[in-house]
Amino acid sequence: MGIFDKLSTLIRSNVNDLIARAENPEKMLNTIIDDMRSQLARARQEVAHAMADAAKLKKQVEDEQKQAIEWEQRAMLAVRQQRDDLARQALMRQQEHAGRAQTYLETWERHEADTQRLRDALRQLSDKIQEATRKKNLLIAQQKRAEAQKRIHETMSGLSDASAFDAFDRMATKIEDNERQALAAAAVSDELSGDSLEREFKALQASGGDALDFKLLEMKQQMGMLPAAPAAQQQPAAQLSSGVTDAELVGEFDALEERERGG
Repeated sequence: MGIFDKLSTLIRSNVNDLIARAENPEKMLNTIIDDMRSQLARARQEVAHAMADAAKLKKQVEDEQKQAIEWEQRAMLAVRQQRDDLARQALMRQQEHAGRAQTYLETWERHEADTQRLRDALRQLSDKIQEATRKKNLLIAQQKRAEAQKRIHETMSGLSDASAFDAFDRMATKIEDNERQALAAAAVSDELSGDSLEREFKALQASGGDALDFKLLEMKQQMGMLPAAPAAQQQPAAQLSSGVTDAELVGEFDALEERERGG
């Protein structure tokens, strides 16, 4: 199992454990992000080790290749000096170093390819964690909206209960009854207190017909038709019935004008 397979299995197990415990969604998301970042840091360390191993292999390849070149040059020197025995030994060493250089080279190439895949996977994992971090705030906002909607629904469900409205109506009726009783008690208190004769005169003064009679008497006094006597001692003039039509009232005034001209 590769490093990222182990990392993926670990992250999934941690996330599933958090979900199974049904913790606070916002806290759970933050914990998941923190766990991902922790695992990402470990993965970076593993990739860094792999890159260091690749660099070490490459150095070994270069060292063996360099040794092979040096022993080949020594063999050529021995040949020029007509030392075939030394030339053979130098060529044997050159082949050994060249063989190890080839082995290290093949190992380095495979390791370099694996390291490059690890680096690519690490970048993808980093991008996904950054995307998850950006999406976290959106998920938290969605969760809060869902919780608010749930609370509103529960509140509306409670208000739909008829007993709550019945209790409200009963309380409103009780308050109105209390108000009427208070007004009635105040009226009775006013009725039993004060001067009853004064209340009767106030009632007479408040009537509309008396006001008209006083106005008529005042007009007659101003026209010189009555002596200037207290209005209370004068007999009110006859009043027209409130049922008289406008035409009848105009006819009455016309008759008065005729009598006045004839007189």
